[in-house]
Amino acid sequence: MSKRRWNARTQMLLTLELAIVLPATALIGYNVWHLRSIQRDRAVEAAIQRDFIHVLKIAEKRMNSQAYKAVEELRSEFPRPNEPTIQKLDRILDRHPEVAHLLLYDHDGGFTGRSQPRRMSDPYFRAECEHLSGFNAWMKIEGEQILQRLRKLEKKDGTPFSFEGYPLPRGDKLAYQNFAIMTLPEWPQERVALGFVMFDGEYLRDHFFPEILDNLLAEEVADPHGSRNSGNAAAMMLHLKKETEPLAASAGWDGGKPEVDRNLEGAFPGLTLAIKFRGTTVEALGQKFLKTSFLIIGGLSVLLAGGIWLTYRNVSKEMALAKLKSDFVANVSHELRTPLSLIRLYAETLEMGRLSGPEKHQEYFRIIRKESERLSALINNILDFSRIEAGKKEYSLRETDLAELVRNTLESYRFQIEQNGFTLEENIGDDLPPVHVDREAIARSLLNLINNALKYSQDEKYLGVNLYRANGSVKLEVIDRGIGIPRSEQPKIFEKFYRVGDPLVHNTKGSGLGLALVRHIVLAHGGEIGVESGAGKGSKFTITLPLNSGSSSAEAA
Repeated sequence: MSKRRWNARTQMLLTLELAIVLPATALIGYNVWHLRSIQRDRAVEAAIQRDFIHVLKIAEKRMNSQAYKAVEELRSEFPRPNEPTIQKLDRILDRHPEVAHLLLYDHDGGFTGRSQPRRMSDPYFRAECEHLSGFNAWMKIEGEQILQRLRKLEKKDGTPFSFEGYPLPRGDKLAYQNFAIMTLPEWPQERVALGFVMFDGEYLRDHFFPEILDNLLAEEVADPHGSRNSGNAAAMMLHLKKETEPLAASAGWDGGKPEVDRNLEGAFPGLTLAIKFRGTTVEALGQKFLKTSFLIIGGLSVLLAGGIWLTYRNVSKEMALAKLKSDFVANVSHELRTPLSLIRLYAETLEMGRLSGPEKHQEYFRIIRKESERLSALINNILDFSRIEAGKKEYSLRETDLAELVRNTLESYRFQIEQNGFTLEENIGDDLPPVHVDREAIARSLLNLINNALKYSQDEKYLGVNLYRANGSVKLEVIDRGIGIPRSEQPKIFEKFYRVGDPLVHNTKGSGLGLALVRHIVLAHGGEIGVESGAGKGSKFTITLPLNSGSSSAEAA
């Protein structure tokens, strides 16, 4: 069973379809996916915002919860009426290093304030201690009102305390200080007594806030795709409301603008809690996606433009080839008609017996033979071209005396050369070794070159044929002094159906296959063919055949 092969036209049409359809389909498909991705990413962005808000709420709740728990414990340890206040406050400070100051205001018994002795070496801390006396003046004015407000709050939700917070100067920076105001257990209702707990600002900054944030993020990290503990994990920080510099931050905070922030209430008023992705932002992720999308669309557009260009190029080539084939049919028809008409004319004359003597008979027989040979050569060219196009052309390479082959070929064509008024100059070397060639194919190549020289020479009718050995090869040259070939068209003359744009060429009938066949024959022999020419300066075609061509047969590519 013979193997089915696609011809060149089918392959070209399939290539053109793929060159346009595939990029166009990919571009349409990507645009659809892109639109869906935009909708999806907007939904993801909204989900990220919701997740971040959720994390901030949880963080605030945990900080409040721990602060409330600490204040409840400290409140339970505060001095009762008639207990030694100073000693009791000092013991509380000793057990709770996170507390900076403890104050007890008793309208009847006076104001008592104690500070953490471990921190007294800090000048900023000592400055805080000096300002504690201001609480006494404040309580004398508003103490009773504050106590009534706290008792109402306790009856409402069971919370007997409230918090205040404010920034503190620390050199050229600001720190944060908060304190709890609370009612005192077991103190008479009619007695105006309040307790104050002031947490250490450095403890809050270095331990309390970072630990809560890190523990929370270990549980609640979310990335753009909803996974946890990924490369785009979140980071959080706290800052004063009117400041942007972080007061405290979780591990991995790398600066930049937060995605979401939340003003805290409850235990830490005056602070803002913020969250963002580590190393990137939602906007940056969107920009990266947008850039990638543009690059993909641009690449697909380039592919589509390339496909359109390839289609235009191949369609133009096909149209030009169709025109060349049309010209080929017209030229071949004329080429066939001329020898057939002459054969028919001379045959009819012989048949009718109108010739006067045997010399005329011989002349007519010779013309009929020459025209039939010309017709055979044309038909052989067409058949060879057909075999080459089908990939079935084969050559039989045999050891051949190339000098003898060239002499015999010239001798068989000498009558036509001389009849056309050409001067033939032969230079055939005597030291040529045998060469492995296809005799018929090489003879046909030489005849095609000679035929071109005869057809395209007007004023100076000269034909030169040189055969010599050079650099491990044999060179066969065919030289004329005809119209020549412009340099710009020389690379195209070996293409099938191509004919030079000179008016003389188009006025001279030809198939446009001769040089294409010569090139194919020479390449099949492992050789080369070249041309040296210029417009109006004649042409020299050179066939170079290797001396070591040892194959016995060759199949056309």
